[in-house]
Amino acid sequence: MRHEVRFSGFGGQGIILSAVILGRAAAIYDEKYAVQTQVYGPEARGGASMSAVVIDDEPVLYPEVTEPDIYVIMSQEGFLKYGAGAPEGAVMLLDDGLVQDRPACRFHPVPATYEAKFTLNRVIVANIVMLGALIAITGIVSREAIEKAVLDSVPKGTEDLNMRALKLGFDLGTRSMHNETA
Repeated sequence: MRHEVRFSGFGGQGIILSAVILGRAAAIYDEKYAVQTQVYGPEARGGASMSAVVIDDEPVLYPEVTEPDIYVIMSQEGFLKYGAGAPEGAVMLLDDGLVQDRPACRFHPVPATYEAKFTLNRVIVANIVMLGALIAITGIVSREAIEKAVLDSVPKGTEDLNMRALKLGFDLGTRSMHNETA
């Protein structure tokens, strides 16, 4: 089954790294096909940035995300630019402290940045918290695959912090499933 995932936030939040990790988890550890794309430019300096992943059980013949069915939005500007037009059938994860608007589709507010800052004392892992929530909510890749992909992708010496962030995300995603908003 084909899934198109769009990540958006502001430059510096690890939006591109999140998509790379998800694609790696799918292609290397879950034996699926995956293609990752990204937008570079002034976005890298704090404006809205976007990255996307196509994940499929079959070879990906068209690598561009045209109709995302899953959105991960980590800033208000990212929501306005890349998430506001989400179709009703999509699923959206919103960084609850940073995105004020709400979409017409099913959504899950996840306080990723807040929890990264106050539970882990490191805002820089908010994207990994959000990845954990994404996996808990959608099951797009296995938990084992995302754990291995995170460990492959983060700087040496930060593995423990990133695993704690991922597990915190799993917990937040599971809690959000119990409080689902439509």
